[in-house]
Amino acid sequence: MSVLQDKYKKEIVPKLMELRKYRNPMQVPRLEKIVINVGINATAEKQAIEDTVQEIKIVTGQKPIITRSRISISNFKLRKDQPIGVKVTMRGRMMYEFMERFMGTALPRIRDFRGVPARSFDGRGNYTLGVDDHTIFPEIELDKIKRNVGMNITFVTTAKSNEEAKELLALLGMPFSDRKMAAA
Repeated sequence: MSVLQDKYKKEIVPKLMELRKYRNPMQVPRLEKIVINVGINATAEKQAIEDTVQEIKIVTGQKPIITRSRISISNFKLRKDQPIGVKVTMRGRMMYEFMERFMGTALPRIRDFRGVPARSFDGRGNYTLGVDDHTIFPEIELDKIKRNVGMNITFVTTAKSNEEAKELLALLGMPFSDRKMAAA
């Protein structure tokens, strides 16, 4: 059992029960899974998909699946069933270990990091965060990468609202920024 998973069971569940007045520990929101999705311009190089699969496998500890296009779009030079990205879903121990590494070592390596935006919730208690460069993970050897890829990381919770999900993720250690974003 990871440190974060132990902290959730021993500290966060009782604290949320007290704050939100839950009667049953099963009502307390929990982290269900973490999904990492990477989109790749595979029309440029065929090797790009295999390189990305290996790099995401190193970062997550699980082999990702290759996502394929469902339809053809001629303007994008995209054919049906062409590889366009990779995706990995983590649950249980692997999920908590990834979250510990992500919040403890990867996020602080981002230049001028002041916290993650608190407005990226979807209305159903899930939080999605975009990372521009996968080299923030210490497992990646900078000498061996050929291209920088970005990724979307989605934290799926059982929370019923954005407020519950934000409270859960904040107690788990997600460094939300307090600054207000200017409207674009």
